[in-house]
Amino acid sequence: MRPPRHHIRPLRAFLGALLAPFALVASLLTAAPAQADTAICEAFGTATVQGRYIVQNNRWGTEAEQCITVTGSGFRVDRADGSVPTNGAPKSYPSVFDGCHYTACAPGTRLPARLSDIAEAPTSVSFGYVDNAVYDAAYDIWLDPTPRTDGVNRTEIMVWFHHTGPVQPVGSRVGTATVAGRSWEVWSGNNGSNDVLSFVAPSAIGSWSFDVMDFARQAVSRGLAANDWYLTSVQAGFEPWQGGAGLAVTSFSSAVDTDGTPGGPGEPGDSAACEVAYATNVWPGGFTANVTVTNTAASPVDGWRLAFALPSGQHVTNSWNASVTPSTGTVTATGLDHNTRIAPGGSATFGFQGTYTGSFSAPDAFRLNGTACATA
Repeated sequence: MRPPRHHIRPLRAFLGALLAPFALVASLLTAAPAQADTAICEAFGTATVQGRYIVQNNRWGTEAEQCITVTGSGFRVDRADGSVPTNGAPKSYPSVFDGCHYTACAPGTRLPARLSDIAEAPTSVSFGYVDNAVYDAAYDIWLDPTPRTDGVNRTEIMVWFHHTGPVQPVGSRVGTATVAGRSWEVWSGNNGSNDVLSFVAPSAIGSWSFDVMDFARQAVSRGLAANDWYLTSVQAGFEPWQGGAGLAVTSFSSAVDTDGTPGGPGEPGDSAACEVAYATNVWPGGFTANVTVTNTAASPVDGWRLAFALPSGQHVTNSWNASVTPSTGTVTATGLDHNTRIAPGGSATFGFQGTYTGSFSAPDAFRLNGTACATA
């Protein structure tokens, strides 16, 4: 669900970038909502964690098998077969993310958001490391001139919490800097598809809470972004070259404070309130869903987006009165031009048709523009 990682060899990185969109389409087709301790071995399989973030297996640089388990607060790598040369790109980037990436948006995310509108973007992550592997533990920050939710962003910021073996970031070392109260080696380069600005910790950081905007402002000051650009997603995970079983993200959180209005998944910054009625007609292998979203707040909801996780095995084939993307896993229904506003006490109704395998069930939670909704 992200562009392949690129280190050291520009040609190899460039070819990886060309192939990434095709692989990422596959990831959307295999996405699944997560339960605690859900195993994912599909190369580009995804799942929802904490009801608000997306975990991705993202094995793109090798045919060897990689399996991860989605836990209640993050994920761990249970199997990481094979190895690739350490002077090239890594095998994969198993990770958890907030925001929008290759058309998949985390439930209730407030990203993309314009940098000039963000007062702060507090985040926290904890990593679990192993000794018998070659890898880096990286927190990624993606920036683009447009509020894009698909494709490759213009600038990638990598914050290396830890690394083992001879691996190093893309580009070359350009100095040192103190950011968010810590000292870092700074690397800068281009991988053939986007600029990369990397901050490498001189010693391992196991867990840390910080403001993403401290690093975004570094990119702006170095001419790799501008204040009218957008923060589109943040991610935490690992780039393994050799081995990797046992690596884990044990906790992850992300929020966005726009113009002093705090909020994030589970912490909405507005006073919106909502209720969702989800009615279905089910037959063997197929179903339709008619969804009514009622605004129970005293102010209108403009540009409504309803996020929910489809149960495993369900796929959307078409929709009406809303755009529903992606086709499976955690989806977001977005109002169209004629119904993008829900007045106080008013409602918007949309529907979709789909297929399913196994037993049929309905989503158990909905969020309207980041606010948890009651169910009718």
